[in-house]
Amino acid sequence: MNTITLLGNSTMKISGRLLFSRRNGSFLVLSPLKHHPNCHHHHHHHHSNNFSTFDHNKRIQACPFKILSFHRVSNNTQTPFRVFGPSFGHTGVAPIKSRGLFVAATSVASKFRNLSTSVETRVNDTNFERIYVQNGLNVKPLVVERIDKDENIAAGQESATEQSNLEGVNGVKVETSPRREETDVEKEAWKLLQEAVVMYCGSPVGTVAANDAGDKLPLNYDQVFIRDFVPSALAFLLKGEGEIVRNFLLHTLQLQSWEKTVDCYSPGQGLMPASFKVRSVALDENKFEEVLDPDFGESAIGRVAPVDSGLWWIILLRAYGKITGDYGLQERVDVQTGIKLIINLCLADGFDMFPSLLVTDGSCMIDRRMGIHGHPLEIQALFYSALRCSREMLAVNDGSKNLVRAINNRLSALSFHIREYYWVDMKKINEIYRYKTEEYSMDATNKFNIYPEQIPAWLMDWIPEEGGYLIGNLQPAHMDFRFFTLGNLWSIISSLGTPKQNESILNLFEAKWDDLVGHMPLKICYPALEYEEWRIITGSDPKNTPWSYHNGGSWPTLLWQFTLACIKMGRLELAQKAVAMAEKRLAADRWPEYYDTRTGKFIGKQSRLFQTWTIAGFLTSKMLVENPEMASLLFWEEDYELLEICVCALSKTGRKKCSRGAAKSQILV
Repeated sequence: MNTITLLGNSTMKISGRLLFSRRNGSFLVLSPLKHHPNCHHHHHHHHSNNFSTFDHNKRIQACPFKILSFHRVSNNTQTPFRVFGPSFGHTGVAPIKSRGLFVAATSVASKFRNLSTSVETRVNDTNFERIYVQNGLNVKPLVVERIDKDENIAAGQESATEQSNLEGVNGVKVETSPRREETDVEKEAWKLLQEAVVMYCGSPVGTVAANDAGDKLPLNYDQVFIRDFVPSALAFLLKGEGEIVRNFLLHTLQLQSWEKTVDCYSPGQGLMPASFKVRSVALDENKFEEVLDPDFGESAIGRVAPVDSGLWWIILLRAYGKITGDYGLQERVDVQTGIKLIINLCLADGFDMFPSLLVTDGSCMIDRRMGIHGHPLEIQALFYSALRCSREMLAVNDGSKNLVRAINNRLSALSFHIREYYWVDMKKINEIYRYKTEEYSMDATNKFNIYPEQIPAWLMDWIPEEGGYLIGNLQPAHMDFRFFTLGNLWSIISSLGTPKQNESILNLFEAKWDDLVGHMPLKICYPALEYEEWRIITGSDPKNTPWSYHNGGSWPTLLWQFTLACIKMGRLELAQKAVAMAEKRLAADRWPEYYDTRTGKFIGKQSRLFQTWTIAGFLTSKMLVENPEMASLLFWEEDYELLEICVCALSKTGRKKCSRGAAKSQILV
């Protein structure tokens, strides 16, 4: 058994000693921490409004966390591996300083990939890595417990060697269309995005959710949200600025390992925070220290864990590597471990009979009660994307092969499940309309015992002849026929849907443009819950009234995902039409969070202004439309090998019968 324990004092400063037990004699070298020049601030005046009194029972991350090097003694040789540096953003790829679009050439990236360190761990048994922090400042702030039967941790290269090789990666330019002069709207958007950047110890770590100076009660809109930062990150990456994204990924990774407790109960270790805030904590009369204070859902409305945060983090990690060519980040030991923690949490065994993730209401972008508990499409599409990302990024070795095998099996089962059972078009609706119920058989057609009376009246007239979509949710005796935009767009982007299904979804957008786009792209869902249905399902939520907020509101941040899906399917003209429509209104309306009414005509009644992901979504869309070749770095093509994988073939009993052979749909098209 190998155990690594990091001990620190009450102010999160790691001590100069390390307790390390290992038969092979590996050891971790730590130095006493010096104060970061930007972390402690001396003040001679009272600033009661600017600095908070911090609850020392809460967990925080303070700046001066530093691990110098990791050594493994093997055959009388030592190879150092840098785990963390004093400032995450300054230890890796330097930002690419140019207004053009850059990406590492494949050959250079591959060469660099060979220089990076992969992790070898046993990931699919009870000895999987456990990382957590207990009880914040007044006890041991960081405990890294690692138990590894193999005792194989691959060594890396010297940080200086890594940096010198990174210099060759940064200078490779991708030919793009000539850069035109930015419009006034774009210039304003970039200015606002820069103003939304959050600094931590002198380095950028994210962007606030909204930066409205007139908002006297920001609630948590002054925090950095993982899901909200994704379009900001892509905008910065496409502009050639990678430092803020690298810093964000590594700081949120550290937050992942901390203890999360609500009423004496702690969720799984792989959970990523929904958001974090940089706070200044008073150390004495004249000195202050910056700390990160994460929210894992224990402060959120409804106290719901953010299931999508970890999925978005993995998706962004892949995008960072694809655009910058800095694959060394995803190959670091700590990052590999973070990926495994998230995926193992998602793949944990439970009582569910389906390959889709079972979640509560409010666990994603729709973070209030909206009747999406169960197996919502948004979570399944992001889950599928995160699995595909993880399969690309995980170092395959003896320690990870079981996890990679589990990922492949889940990808295959999930793609079949969504394609076969979530898909509806005119033909499928007619089939459901004629369903027989109460079937007790392995060969049942109506496997989920769906009653034909569940088909809503609006759907009969709404569904076009040449379009279709993936329904919002599927459970026993329940199909949620609402159209959820984010889930359908990510099904296209990730190839969760078949090529034919993906094309039909965009056909639906085109045919129902007035309903799904209207005066402002795009509806978060359609149609809205109204009357008694609204009262029962939302609990009479005054913010989710019909055609407002999550209940049929129009969200401009969905524009970049729509653009990406359109480019993938060769429908650039649809994206251009939507972007042009948004550009006419967003700046004039002061960049609202969302729009209300059936057609998105009015600014939302409780909408924050200068919403960062509205701004970033617009900028990302503009850059993708002008350089559509960059979109290929962010989406996935169909993986036909996945369709051949079936866990049923591994069964040694005759009882298990594969349902794929009896499936009526052709899932390959």
